[in-house]
Formats: sequence, structure tokens, C-alpha cells
Amino acid sequence: MLSIPLIEITQLVEQLADYPEALRSLQEIEDCDGDLNDAALSLALRAGLEPTENDGWLEGFAKRYRHIACLPEFRANLTKQQIIGLIQHLTHNSQCPNLLAVPVVLYISKTGVDHFCQSFDNSRV
Repeated sequence: MLSIPLIEITQLVEQLADYPEALRSLQEIEDCDGDLNDAALSLALRAGLEPTENDGWLEGFAKRYRHIACLPEFRANLTKQQIIGLIQHLTHNSQCPNLLAVPVVLYISKTGVDHFCQSFDNSRV
């Protein structure tokens, strides 16, 4: 289980105050006691998606955006826990439902961007 501490959620609310969809996502994460996967499943249902599995769904969904998250400009920011740029990009320039941009980016950030991008890097060699 990947969990986001309440203090971190509070900090993210302050950083993302100008993004209503992000705030809704953070509220759901808080309502799920910080459990990122549970919140992502709930948000996916709200976004009209039909997750077929519980465990590992967010991981699989996040991999759809690996080609974006692993670009040097986003990767460098994620390494420094700076997530706003990628959230903005996903919400404005991809097919990622706005409600899921925050869980996707938090998943990538918390699991480690280098780990997340490892298979992407290997496929480009």
C-alpha cells in the first residue's frame, strides 16, 4: 500500500490551490486515509473508467504516461519532488482524466522516478 501522510496532503493542497480538480483528488486521497491506490480507484470510477482490478491498478494506469513522465524536464523535477509541472501537463496535454493526474504523479514520485522509468530507459537503448 502506498500511503500519503496527512501533513503532505496539506502541503499539496497549498501548492495546488489554483487547481480545483487536483484539490478534489487530494480530498479523495485524504478521505481514503492517504491510501493512494484506493483513492485512485474511486477517482477512476468518478471519471467514468472501469478499473478491472484493485491491487496494482494505479501502477498499470500510471505506466500509460511513462513516455511523458520520463522526459528529462519532468524527470528532473520529479526527482526533486516537484510535481506541479507534470500534473499540469497531464491535465492539459494528455488523455489522463484530470481527477487522476495527481494520483498518477504522486505514484511516480513516491515509487521513485528512476525506478518507474527504468524499463522505459532500457527500451530506448
